[in-house]
Amino acid sequence: MFDLVAGFCHSQILQALVEFDIPQMLLRNEMTTDALATEAEVPLDRMHVLLSAAVALGLLKRRKSGLYALTIRGAALAGVPGLSGMISHHDVLYLDLADPVAFFRGEVETELAEFWPYVFGASGATDPKVASTYSQLMADSQVLVAEDTLATVSLNGVRHIMDVGGGSGAFLAAVGQAYPNLHMTLFDLPAVAPGAQARFADLGLSERVMIAPGSFRDDPLPQGADLISLVRVLYDHSDETVSALLRSVYEALPVGGSLLVSEPMTGGDQPQRAGDAYYALYCMAMRTGKARSADQIAALLRQAGFTDIQTPKSRRPFVTSLVTGVKQS
Repeated sequence: MFDLVAGFCHSQILQALVEFDIPQMLLRNEMTTDALATEAEVPLDRMHVLLSAAVALGLLKRRKSGLYALTIRGAALAGVPGLSGMISHHDVLYLDLADPVAFFRGEVETELAEFWPYVFGASGATDPKVASTYSQLMADSQVLVAEDTLATVSLNGVRHIMDVGGGSGAFLAAVGQAYPNLHMTLFDLPAVAPGAQARFADLGLSERVMIAPGSFRDDPLPQGADLISLVRVLYDHSDETVSALLRSVYEALPVGGSLLVSEPMTGGDQPQRAGDAYYALYCMAMRTGKARSADQIAALLRQAGFTDIQTPKSRRPFVTSLVTGVKQS
């Protein structure tokens, strides 16, 4: 019970470690309290408290020599793509949750939606600097999602994949490297297209990828793909927007074409920590979407006309879960 009460402090400890760059410093060399305090410009007594707290959480370990080192869990803060970025931006979420009573009553004008302006359509993401911020964060964390998605489903037999809402192309970059003969299309807002172009050029994928700028809220989807992927897209939007998007996907696919949905999901009738105690609140703070269970997403797919709906089990549901469907006629 005490661990639950202390949860907020745990989050702040994580954020402090990341902001002070302590995981990166310890990844290079084990260090003393004095050295870390000097590098981070933190008073020595306060750094001691922070480091002791990190040891208690299993993120750091203290040698008999007095040197601090990363544990395996702590090393993830430095080595897992996108993790530090996600932790750093959570100060916005913490502000939105500062008054939990008002938050759950729907009385808080949350700030998180301002961090993710694309959820409001093309008109919400016109500032290149803002687009760059959220695109980089999405791209970094998308590496793990792409790994788990491609480890769960096979794209053998697919000729052409279109990733809708694909941001700066992190998912398609992973697909392109894993499937060298696959044609690809990226469909997303014009503001994020430059980042995608640069990524594909760096990887030598430019000739295999067509970038189609547009907003699925406002524009029809391009035709030609026999697989359309929605990676971390649905949970950003309301049921009404999702239903309209799924109908557009259905119309854009040929008979026999498939849809792949990959995103964090709730546990439905069996709530689980990542989906129900984190993503559900995060989406609520964004004001436009909601975290859904695999069964809820499957029901939305059926309403759009999809059949042969499958929910393959991913290796790390806290990273992503999957739902697939087929257009039969």
